[in-house]
Amino acid sequence: MATTTHTVTNQPPPLVGYDVFTADHALTEAVERHLPLELLDDARQELSSLGTTAGSVQAREWGFLANEHPPELRTHDRYGHRIDEVDFHPAWHRLLGHAVTNGLTNAWGRPGGHVRRAAGFLVWTQAEAGHGCPLSMTHAAVPALRTDPALAAFWEPKLTSQIYEGEDLRPAAAKTGVLFGMGMTEKQGGSDVRANTTAAAPLDAQGEYLLTGHKWFCSAPMSDAFLVLAQAPGGLTCFLVPRVLEDGERNVFRIQRLKDKLGNRSNASSEVEFDRTWARRVGEEGRGVRTIIEMVAATRLDCVVGSAALMRQAVAQAVHHAAYRSAFGGVLIEKPLMRNVLADLALESEAATALAMRLAAAYDNDSEQERAFLRLAVPAAKYWVTKRCTPVTAEALECLGGNGYVEESGMPRLLREAPLNSIWEGSGNVQALDVLRALQREPMALNAFLEEVGRARGADHRLDGAIKDMLAELADLDGIEARARRLVERMALVLQGSLLVRYAPPAVADAFCASRLGADWGTAFGTLPHTLDLASLVERARAVV
Repeated sequence: MATTTHTVTNQPPPLVGYDVFTADHALTEAVERHLPLELLDDARQELSSLGTTAGSVQAREWGFLANEHPPELRTHDRYGHRIDEVDFHPAWHRLLGHAVTNGLTNAWGRPGGHVRRAAGFLVWTQAEAGHGCPLSMTHAAVPALRTDPALAAFWEPKLTSQIYEGEDLRPAAAKTGVLFGMGMTEKQGGSDVRANTTAAAPLDAQGEYLLTGHKWFCSAPMSDAFLVLAQAPGGLTCFLVPRVLEDGERNVFRIQRLKDKLGNRSNASSEVEFDRTWARRVGEEGRGVRTIIEMVAATRLDCVVGSAALMRQAVAQAVHHAAYRSAFGGVLIEKPLMRNVLADLALESEAATALAMRLAAAYDNDSEQERAFLRLAVPAAKYWVTKRCTPVTAEALECLGGNGYVEESGMPRLLREAPLNSIWEGSGNVQALDVLRALQREPMALNAFLEEVGRARGADHRLDGAIKDMLAELADLDGIEARARRLVERMALVLQGSLLVRYAPPAVADAFCASRLGADWGTAFGTLPHTLDLASLVERARAVV
């Protein structure tokens, strides 16, 4: 085959060989803002090391391999015995192992732990997002288990361990580090977990039960244990289901099939059946939702962080491509219209990062005021940031043109992953209704939220106007449920605007307020007012190799 015409020109180099953390100005500034001075040097070194690996050729290859070779279910061994095992490609274990050893399941036991973990999660998710699911569930199981001191004493050191032992099915007592999953949704109920039919029959007065029923979505089914909801005699209750019992016998945990999903292909999501499956009660009977709610809140925060990570990687790829690709007589990044698109995308990414890190800092603070703030801010952020992820990744893909539509670019994988976080742990309507519930039942939550956004009052007239409009929406109860999405969108935008006005460079804050809060913004990206300092926004978002 003739190759004389096959001279490769005008193709950008791959975005590899860089530090994902230090190249992200919005993230590094947030870490500096939210961590005490005495923790900064150690955190910077830790995150830079993780960022260097995340931006390496090796980690990029792990991500491709884990998705090109998805998990495979083995229900029986060669002799016909039921084994219910899932095989993963070695790349999956390398990704997951690196995450665990870098503390991405351990935020609870160290100063500044939530900020450091959220920053690490945001950095490492850019290498591959699917394995973030077991990381998130393992991290989030801790507050639920703390409702039972005996369970917490046994499991918490293993959950927060930085030793990865793979998904080897052994009794938890024989392992130093474990992974957790969860199973709440059932096919007849979905988000309405109170419609669950899985039955829990008490074995004794010490909290042992036998579960019978099904779970329609159970992610990471090779985890060491799961938190599930089931109907006990006293009502919907939370239970811990181990994969392997203390005597080494496997618990009854029938994996019926793995889901064939749009994205998140490296991660196994399954349907499971319980048939007199041994379980240990967590919390009181009939208080299952209350027991597991803090786990849900923590995983919702990870949805925000994970979406911010996907956006950041998509924008970094788009800006990188435009910095090297020439068309119509010049480099794309210098073309006014492309610069507008990139600046608009960069704004969305920075606002998501600033909000995600502010929520993580509130977890570290753990004051009554901050807990009240999180009650509204988490579902509002979960609603809005995860909703913005898909259009951001789609527009960023388009910046690469046909190159972005090709699997080798990595952009299709980002796009397939983007809708997941808006669905997992409650879709948009669930989040919006949760905000309404908090507004109606917890007045301290609204006070804390308003105090937070009010810290930027007077700094920008467009933000002040948006706060006024939001208050008018809150005061109007007519048809509030049907208007809930619009209200929650306003709340999230006002909160992001307040954070950027206080902490971001003036060009970033000005552009955000002019577009998101000043009503001078189109429905597509790339419609920022041309008078803004768009070049500095794009340069700030660029990941320099």
